[in-house]
Amino acid sequence: MPRMLPDLPPAPEPVVDPLPYELKLQARPRAQIDLVVIHCTELPALDDARRAGERVLYPSGTGNSGHYYIDRDGRVHVYVRPERIAHHVRGYNDRAVGIELVNTGRYPHWLASGSQRMDEPYTPAQIASLIALLASLQRELPALKYIAGHEDLDTTHEPASDDARVRVPRKMDPGPLFPWDAVMRATTLERLVP
Repeated sequence: MPRMLPDLPPAPEPVVDPLPYELKLQARPRAQIDLVVIHCTELPALDDARRAGERVLYPSGTGNSGHYYIDRDGRVHVYVRPERIAHHVRGYNDRAVGIELVNTGRYPHWLASGSQRMDEPYTPAQIASLIALLASLQRELPALKYIAGHEDLDTTHEPASDDARVRVPRKMDPGPLFPWDAVMRATTLERLVP
């Protein structure tokens, strides 16, 4: 028997603040989206994540960004609307919505061999907003069925920035302190682990 969606309050009203290049991102039908990917910013603050998202990295005039950002106080920001394909996870962007939780992760030495721990817990406000946002997305996106962490989908290892003989994970987010059990109990989405 399928689980019923929990009776949750609506997600906080998001702050819609599109990235300057949002309209340069490829459009897609909402029916194409069947996956949510959970990330953490691995930066100290939302402003840092915004600046990183605004950086143009591709000939198309676009950069790397998630769709939704959840700050430590639970406020939700929309940098890219779901109808556009954002660059947030290799190989899955066409079908996925990216949700970024503000968290320091391995900042500032992401790929250094001695910086491979993620010690900052996610706040209760972030997790509550995430759960409400997931429920809202399930109502808005008819094909939405799966959820995954960035680390589940990008398992590449690279030479450490401080010792090329050591290989470290390219992505570790949302990391070991993300409360997967609580989130999975609160959603009917299925965990996608390739």
